Parts: sequence; C-alpha cells; structure tokens
Amino acid sequence: MRDMIDPLSDNIFMAVSSVVTRQGTVDSEPTTEEDWQKVRTGAVGLAEGIYLLKVPRAFTPPGEDNNITGPDVVELSAAQILAKVERDPVEWNARIEAVRNAALGVLEIVKKKDASQLWEASEILDQTCEACHRSYWYPGENAAFYQRLRRRLQAAEQAPPAAAPQKP
Repeated sequence: MRDMIDPLSDNIFMAVSSVVTRQGTVDSEPTTEEDWQKVRTGAVGLAEGIYLLKVPRAFTPPGEDNNITGPDVVELSAAQILAKVERDPVEWNARIEAVRNAALGVLEIVKKKDASQLWEASEILDQTCEACHRSYWYPGENAAFYQRLRRRLQAAEQAPPAAAPQKP
C-alpha cells in the first residue's frame, strides 16, 4: 500500500483539488496532456496493482506493524488483519474489486478528458478506499472513538493552564 497503491492513487486524488487562499478558492484540474497522462498512470497502476492484494503475504514488512499501542487503539495489527481476511475472503475480494472498478471508472474519464467527472470519480475512489481502511486497518476509529476524543479535548480545554516550571 505505502509504496505502490498510495502513490498511484495520489496521481488521481491530487489531479483535482480546491485550495482556499487569501485571494479566494483556487481549483486545480488536469489541463495538459502530461496532466492527463499522470492520472492515466494512476488509474491503470491502481486497477492492476490492487490485485496484488489477492496474493497471500504479510501485510507489513518484517519488524514493522501498525500503531497498536496506547489507550485508544484504533488500528489492527498485521496479524489481526490477516485473520480477518482469512475469516471472510469474500469481503476482502469484494473490496479489492470495488477499488479496481473505481480505478477503471477513472480510466474511462481520462479517455474523455472530462475534468468535471474526475471530481466525482476521485470522491468515489476515496470513499471506496476509506471503506476498506475502516474495515481492515483502523476499525476502531468509529463513532465511540470520536465521542471519547471529543470529551478528552473538551476536558483539556476546560482544565486550568499548567503552571510554568520554576527555575531553581
């Protein structure tokens, strides 16, 4: 994901954007042949590369794992992700197909060079990716997690400021 899928998807996600500046909102869309080729590379690479997730192998490099410590753990470990995939391979494969279909949709838009459709396709791809992440990577990042986080932030805002350390 980190070294292939994520960078390829950025070719699509970064192709359309709205940035708010002091002068107003600046929208960016692909306009040149080079811009569209970068989106095409992202779509083709993503559509083909996502199938590599069907090959059984470790989800993280040796010695690395997701952030699975702390009071509000939201991420699954690589072993937990693998166990979930093995318990329900149909869901796993369906999510892979959903990402592939979203990427193929982007490829059709690239053929037409329709920037207005690329906005929606980018959003669909983002939602598809995020749904998979919420199921397999950080399922603990749910409504209850955000309610606890909100309470902690409110408590921190209401707490008296910490006294400055005294110099000896």
